[in-house]
Parts: sequence; C-alpha cells; structure tokens
Amino acid sequence: MNTAFQRPALTVLAATLGLFGALLSGGAQAEGKISIAQQFGIGYLILDVVRDQKLIEKHGKEQGLDIKVDWNSISGATAMNEALLAGALDVVSAGVPPMLTVWDRTKGKQNVKAIASLGSMPNYLLTNNPNIKTLKDFTDKDRIAVPAAGVGFQSRTLQIETAKLFGNDNYKKFDNISVSLAHPDATSALIAGGSEINSHFSSPPFQYQALENPKVHKVLSSYDVLGGQATFNVLYTTEKFHDENPKTYKAFYDALAEAEKIIKADKPAAAQTYIRVEQSKLPLPLVEKIVSDPEIDFTITPQRTFIYAEKLHELGVLKNKAASWKDYFFEEAQGTEGS
Repeated sequence: MNTAFQRPALTVLAATLGLFGALLSGGAQAEGKISIAQQFGIGYLILDVVRDQKLIEKHGKEQGLDIKVDWNSISGATAMNEALLAGALDVVSAGVPPMLTVWDRTKGKQNVKAIASLGSMPNYLLTNNPNIKTLKDFTDKDRIAVPAAGVGFQSRTLQIETAKLFGNDNYKKFDNISVSLAHPDATSALIAGGSEINSHFSSPPFQYQALENPKVHKVLSSYDVLGGQATFNVLYTTEKFHDENPKTYKAFYDALAEAEKIIKADKPAAAQTYIRVEQSKLPLPLVEKIVSDPEIDFTITPQRTFIYAEKLHELGVLKNKAASWKDYFFEEAQGTEGS
C-alpha cells in the first residue's frame, strides 16, 4: 500500500539534523536559489503544479533572474523545522500548529513566519470501532494513530476539541492513547483491523481510501473543530531569507498564486499532475474526486488559522499572543482576505 504514497522523484531527506550536512555544504541560499521541502499527500498539490510547470523559474525570468530550485521531501514537521533553523532549507511546509510553534519559538530571533497557505481541506478522525460515535466514546483501550503524537496538526486539533468538551486543564486527555504513525501505515492498520490501532486522525488522500471500507466511519472533522473551511498546510521561512532574497521570494509567491489559478481552471488536469509528479499509484478517478471535493479549496489565502493561534496560546502551548493572523504571515500574504 505504501507505494501509492511515495515520491521517488524527490530527494527524501533523513529526519535528523545529523544528515543535513549535505544540504548545508552549499551554505545559505543566495538570491537566485531556493530550496523547498514538502511532505506527502495531495495537500501539496499547489507545490506539485509549481514544480511541474517550472513556475518559479518562469516568474524569476520575468524579473531577469535565473532561479535554481532545489526540491526535497521530508516527513514530519519536527524535521522540517530543524532543517529550516539549521539553514539546510529555505522554505518548508507543515500544518498550521507546527508552523505556529516555530513562529513562537523564533520570535525575536530568526523570526520565522508563514508565506502562504497550501489550501483548506478537512482532516477526519476515523475509527473501525462501531462503539465510537463521538470523542466521549473513546476509552483507554482505544488507540488513535497520528503522524506526530501530541504536537502535530491532528493532535493539536484534537486537543482544541478536547478542551471544549472536557475543559482546558484536560486538553491532553487523548494524548495517552495517541500513537505516532505515518498516514500510509495507519491507513493500512485501520482498513485491515485486528491491531491495537483502531482509530486514525487522517488526511487526504488517505481518509478517502479508508472510508471505502464499510467498517470505517468518521467521528470528527477538523472543520467541525474550527467552525468551517480552514487551512491545513502552510509554507514558511525565516525573516532572513524573506528580506535578503526579494526577487526570489516574489517569484516563489507569484508562482504559488499562478498554481492556484491553474488548479481551479482545470481540476482533472491538476489531478493528472499530482499523479505524474508524485509518481502516485492512486487511481486517477480517486484523485479527481479529491481535487473536486467541494470541502477542499486549493488556495494560498489563509483561512481560520487564527483560531489555532488563539486557542493554543490559551492552552499555554504558545507563549506569544498573536493580535491577528497577520502577525505570523509575511506581508505578501496580507493583501488577501485571510483569517
């Protein structure tokens, strides 16, 4: 099953600082160079289109700049953040909560901020336990698979909903039954059944595959927690890269904006791009279904990100209090109707 989710066309980087030396050998990227890392899944379709159509290079040339683009893949926000702060990468991607964590951690130092959203899409908490209808039905015997237990997008979303139901003091209530497991492996376990993993806080495309199994059902959507359509993943970088590479940064941002338009203009073609760039084994009709899902919006405009900033500060996860979403996004994104 895992072969459906691999991205062999990209360099898969080890999730430890000890192996970032190869990237660091080139030093900090200068104007005309950009190193980008993304994770796995259809949530990164905007970047797939940017890469496939060489949009960064295109917009660089419009400014008289030949830009060399280095594409990489890392699994997990922790490794992303370590690589960014080590200077091994210029731009990384992760869910809104991990981005806010590094914004909080680097405020007044590297001043990491978000560049743009990669789109709004729901993440579903799924289970194959027929007795679980709501969060209140989970017991100590259940196990919820998440990519990064306690700290990732899914865990933070679960913590916010848990705080609503059980009070702020109990927001970590389900951390003790959460297990760190990559989406492909968690999906396999959920579909197969018979293991201790009977639940999975999933994401596209994995949740679509799991729900094809009649024994799997949805307990909760991240949209339920956030009150509607909300950003899943974001791109972010350091203040240094943003300020010292204005032409490269502009070319990158313009490329993202163009990719959004390309996807919305022809979603079937965008689905084909995903399969081609990711070398995915997923059936084309399934990918087309996901790309066309009305719940999903491939947009660079941030949506409902401030809910995370507010709630995670209220819970004590973030030390710094943001006045608005514009506090943790660079100014290029602030011309949009974000939130």
